[in-house]
Amino acid sequence: MRIIELTEETKKDILTDLLKRSPSNYGKYEQTVSEIVEKVKTEGDEAVFAYTKKYDNFELTPENIRVTREEIEEAYGQIDGELADVYRRAADNIRDFHAKQLRNSWFDARPDGTILGQRVTPIEKAGVYVPGGKAAYPSSVLMNIIPAKVAGVKQIIMTTPCNKEGKVNPGTLVAADIAGADMIFKVGGAQAIAAMAFGTRSIPRVDKITGPGNIFVALAKKAVYGHVSIDSVAGPSEILVIADETANPRYVAADLLSQAEHDELASAILITDSRELAKKVSEQVAVFTDELSRKEIIQKSLDNYGYILLVRDMEEAVAAANEIASEHLEILTKNPFDTMTKIQNAGAIFLGEYSSEPLGDYFAGPNHILPTNGTAKFFSPLNVDDFLKKSSIISYSREALEKAHKDIEAFAESEGLTAHANSVKVRFERS
Repeated sequence: MRIIELTEETKKDILTDLLKRSPSNYGKYEQTVSEIVEKVKTEGDEAVFAYTKKYDNFELTPENIRVTREEIEEAYGQIDGELADVYRRAADNIRDFHAKQLRNSWFDARPDGTILGQRVTPIEKAGVYVPGGKAAYPSSVLMNIIPAKVAGVKQIIMTTPCNKEGKVNPGTLVAADIAGADMIFKVGGAQAIAAMAFGTRSIPRVDKITGPGNIFVALAKKAVYGHVSIDSVAGPSEILVIADETANPRYVAADLLSQAEHDELASAILITDSRELAKKVSEQVAVFTDELSRKEIIQKSLDNYGYILLVRDMEEAVAAANEIASEHLEILTKNPFDTMTKIQNAGAIFLGEYSSEPLGDYFAGPNHILPTNGTAKFFSPLNVDDFLKKSSIISYSREALEKAHKDIEAFAESEGLTAHANSVKVRFERS
């Protein structure tokens, strides 16, 4: 990995480089995605079937588009029983963590007859997209569906691509069954997003779409936003490690590569104030890369978006980390909890040498669907709140309104909205 002294100029160049990976910068694909979305919107199933034939080489029909119970049972027989148990244990951890995020409705009643409150209700239908291209991710199935189930969503629709035989990855199906998906459809790509956004004869329209995907999926989610809600327009995966001289270079190198193997656009960055550590990590990265199965992807990722940044001290390291606002942030320092208190922007923060990033990807419980491309400055991980909506409750007695009506009328009249003022004023007319 290249080792660079961090200056204002190099930081600016790196940030510019990283932002090139954002789906917002992939304009050349937008026309294609727009055409797919519009065709599915107007033609429904026929367009979905045609695009599935074109891109996945499978002949979909109304009879085979939905995964059957028999196919799910077959999937259980195709994976190791112990792996299914791992899925269940991970699901328990994810469920327990997200249950703590639940909010209750509340009401505040005052002596003068004022009642104010907030009613919290789940959305009715959630749509979950699960990738199935370069790799299948049962972990993403759990991370998307379980928060929706905890929130109380009535119906969860899942779409995922099938292979040319019409089969869905068995691990994906088992994870979906464990998590509690209500309906699973063999559709992938932008056409799946459009189908869930607008509905077809086969696929119900949903209220919100979540889940990661390739650039076509990301741009399709962007295109349908407003017709439905979405979680985010996610970019490629990224990891940033803050480490000092106490860090184990093998651990650091291994953790950097855990994200670099996702795809060629993934980013892996180490920020350290130790030149010796930087050198050792760079050497160990080369050793690991040569041993790992996805070494070609890893090498391209590192060549394009891999950096070891040398800083003067931890204060400068923290400042750079907050500016980059990484999806995953590992802190491998003498006192990681102290360093963590200075971090403002990160999707998920991993503290200490035994809290490697894959712990969050698979098992610990917090969600692994995280803000990317610097959006951790204003976005949060997927959570139960994403599947809830809040309604404000307002109830005033005559006594309570009488105390406030002149203020309300004055406010409305100052904005020139005399009908607003009148709707309050008429309640206190003298007959």
